[in-house]
Amino acid sequence: MKLQGKTLFITGASRGIGLAIAKRAAADGANIVIAAKTTEANPKLPGTIFSAAQEVEQAGGAALPLQCDIRDEASVQAAVAEAVARFGGIDILVNNASAISLTPTPDTPMKRFDLMFGVNVRGTYLCTQTCLPELVKSARAGRNPHVLNMSPPLSMREHWFKGHVAYTMAKYGMSECTLGHAGEFRPLGIAVNSLWPRTAIATAALQMIPGVDIKMCRKPEILSDAAYLILTSDSKTTTGNFFIDDELLAQHGITELDGYSVVPGTKNFIPDFFVD
Repeated sequence: MKLQGKTLFITGASRGIGLAIAKRAAADGANIVIAAKTTEANPKLPGTIFSAAQEVEQAGGAALPLQCDIRDEASVQAAVAEAVARFGGIDILVNNASAISLTPTPDTPMKRFDLMFGVNVRGTYLCTQTCLPELVKSARAGRNPHVLNMSPPLSMREHWFKGHVAYTMAKYGMSECTLGHAGEFRPLGIAVNSLWPRTAIATAALQMIPGVDIKMCRKPEILSDAAYLILTSDSKTTTGNFFIDDELLAQHGITELDGYSVVPGTKNFIPDFFVD
């Protein structure tokens, strides 16, 4: 059990991709800190930190549900302190929480702009900064520490910017954290990588975007399985990468992907953004 006894701090883990990553790690017996905002059920967006904790425990892990706004420094500091008090440290940070608005400039209110930059860029940077002392301790103890940002490969093509400049800048801000922190933390033995899907992923949040056919998507489990491969790799050598889910799985001999399809047998999937 490669992640048994390890502690993962996962942002936005109350549902979707974050929860799938949490449950995959929990199957090894990992400790999962569910750092998210949702404490009360919403029929349009199911999942709370408490329901996620139940699913993590059912999967075989220990769960600590913490209400946390990753835009707020005090909130993140308190969550990290509570995680350390409960589990004794943090070995892995998964920066999964993200805000999206696929809108052109005239249709992007500054409040939405600030939300995307506050969650995607500031939140990723803040969580990494706050968890860093614990990740350093993890490295010194030989516990293979990782930071995983759920963000895309950097591609400076007009195509990826022109339809939604604000969103692209915000997601690329997360990826720039990967690029910079990988170099900064390499001497410390802390890995920093990004992971991104080839296709659209069927999540509750995606279903709120008009016109998306969920039947032409893959399940979050393709990302959780890919994330597991990254988080169990050697932190001293596997760092600074921008992984694409199906490419990474293929590198590990996993080429039969039909089980990840929402509808088995699907050949034409909705492509995700930012993959050239």
